[in-house]
Amino acid sequence: MTERAERARETTVDGLQAVELCSPEARVSATFVPGAGMFGSLLSHLGDQLLHVPGGAAAYAASGTTAGIPLLYPWANRLAGWSYEVGGRRVELARDGAGIRTEEHGLPIHGLLAAARGWQLEWVGVDAGGAGLHARFDFAPPELLASFPFPHVLRMEVALSGPRLRVATIVEATGDVAVPVSFGFHPYLRLPGVAREEWELTTAFGEHLLLDEQMIPSGRREPAEVGAGPLGVRVFDDGYAELGPPPQFRISGGGRAIEVACESGYHYAQLYAPPGSDFICFEPMTAPANALVRGGAELPMVAPGASFEAVFSITVTDSGEELR
Repeated sequence: MTERAERARETTVDGLQAVELCSPEARVSATFVPGAGMFGSLLSHLGDQLLHVPGGAAAYAASGTTAGIPLLYPWANRLAGWSYEVGGRRVELARDGAGIRTEEHGLPIHGLLAAARGWQLEWVGVDAGGAGLHARFDFAPPELLASFPFPHVLRMEVALSGPRLRVATIVEATGDVAVPVSFGFHPYLRLPGVAREEWELTTAFGEHLLLDEQMIPSGRREPAEVGAGPLGVRVFDDGYAELGPPPQFRISGGGRAIEVACESGYHYAQLYAPPGSDFICFEPMTAPANALVRGGAELPMVAPGASFEAVFSITVTDSGEELR
């Protein structure tokens, strides 16, 4: 049996428990921080940081402001209000509830687990899938169940194999009630040394979700028209459905390419590139924004005793051009 080249080790980042994964042959490394909500604090290629992480892991742990690769759980993006009803359970969110954060319209955003303590490392090592880590979060504290009263275990399994970083998230329903699934991730990607206007963008989206004035999906859709080519001065804060075959997103420039693939469980995505930014986000989502409030067939449910898995990956490679 050939020994794998990848390596994994426990470490600390800004004094927080972390795990570093390395793929020497691909010249790619990644770091995740269980001590700050399983935050992805580093994705590097040839020593260049490919994530937008202002202030580092310490700033994320202190504020929960999205950066790097954060988990948005148990809902991604905005809710339309401060109450929802799922499976016969009506929930009134408290504005001072544990983990609650608001956006510019005063609406709750990005769930409850930003920078959350409580993740337990179960395994760090190298196996057939590459260098990896497995971590677990018991969604049982009363202060969390007050806002999301669906007991379950949440697991993340992260693996780096060659140039591909794979992130699997598993929801295991441990109580007597089905668990709604409306989470996502928010990778802040960048191409260092290349002007944003020169980043070549390619996407594979079928439908564009039309939003209301509060950036909530209205229920209406139109054909997606995200033209391939330089990012230029284009800005995005848009939801999409009917994702094409993976990878559904690619940026390249300066001899480097980053691809994101929704491999399973993610049927929606948000594209985010605000004005004046030096990053772009392609956000895998298991349901459209506001699915907890809207309900319906677009909101997956995990029956008691069952589980749900969603997987996305990020692949970093030389694009065939000479690196700047």
